[in-house]
Amino acid sequence: MRISERGQITIPKRLRERFGMSHNVEVEITPTREGLLIQKQTTAEHPVERVYAILGSNGNTDDYVEKIRGR
Repeated sequence: MRISERGQITIPKRLRERFGMSHNVEVEITPTREGLLIQKQTTAEHPVERVYAILGSNGNTDDYVEKIRGR
């Protein structure tokens, strides 16, 4: 692969199909120690983000478990 004069690269079709990168898919480019990492941007929320701070400020899991068990 070569970088064009405008800084563009072409991802081979077999890789685009394999990783679901159709046209107009947003990607993130992250520098790593080994080079650049190209990933599809996702709008899906990470599972940890969905439950983050569910316990409130005290962070006591025992109280939370008792509450959801109805005790």
